[in-house]
Amino acid sequence: MLKTRLGKDLLRNKWLYLMILPVLVYYVMFHYVPLYGTIIAFKQFVPAKGIWGSDWVGFKHFEQFFSSIYFFRVIKNTLLMSFFNLLFGFPAPIILALLLNELKSPRFRRITQTITYMPHFITLVVVAGIIRYFTLSDGLINDVIAFFGGARISFLQQPESFRPIYIISEIWQQIGWGTIIYLAAISGVDQQQYEAAKIDGATKLQQIRHVTLPGILPTIMIMLILALGNIMNVGFEKIILLYSASIYETADVISTYVYRKGILEFNYSYSAAVGLFNSVINFSILLLANYFSKRVSKNSLW
Repeated sequence: MLKTRLGKDLLRNKWLYLMILPVLVYYVMFHYVPLYGTIIAFKQFVPAKGIWGSDWVGFKHFEQFFSSIYFFRVIKNTLLMSFFNLLFGFPAPIILALLLNELKSPRFRRITQTITYMPHFITLVVVAGIIRYFTLSDGLINDVIAFFGGARISFLQQPESFRPIYIISEIWQQIGWGTIIYLAAISGVDQQQYEAAKIDGATKLQQIRHVTLPGILPTIMIMLILALGNIMNVGFEKIILLYSASIYETADVISTYVYRKGILEFNYSYSAAVGLFNSVINFSILLLANYFSKRVSKNSLW
């Protein structure tokens, strides 16, 4: 019976399944098949011997990472940057979407959406170049500081400046994408609820609080769960393009540490162990976030 129902569904929606087939192939080839390689986290991998020819070492590389002098530094930097990015970056597109939804001029709304969404398509190399243009000692910000008689500062060489620069650039680059998601959710809110609220004398703020926000709460919770599931994944590409040894103290995160150990020092097994540890933590947080969201708001990924 199940096979018959599945066959009918495949036949009825064959074009839809064909459309998602390339995506499924992509994820299988580049996300699931490579999981086979995580076994080297438990081996002393030697390329000449191959994965199965290399010696088993158990949890040696994990113990080495936990006892490393860099362990607390990379964990602290990763969590701090993720936390502040979540604290300031997560509500930003929600607020912008609520503001755009209240605009009366469709033309101005479209222009604002386009301007805020464009940074999402800029490559990280260009983004890093823009950041350097503004923050280097001879950059635009320092030109303004010098104009008013201040001393020039190379912000990207100052450990205390890196986190704010990274977080602000992340918000600037991602706020437009998130706004589109929330605007789509707002458009799905029943308009009759707004009419009823107006009849009851509700102000715009009261409508947002009692109609709009409850209406988009499921979308907010799903996005929050996904964000928490990536809390240990800080933007590696942007950091690697911006940081230097002088700011390792605040800029070195798990992903950059894995890059240095695996690619630059050829310590493949150790870097695989660190990466696996990071993935397990992310997955655990995702499960917990999904569980609590389901208990508290009745919204979850599954």
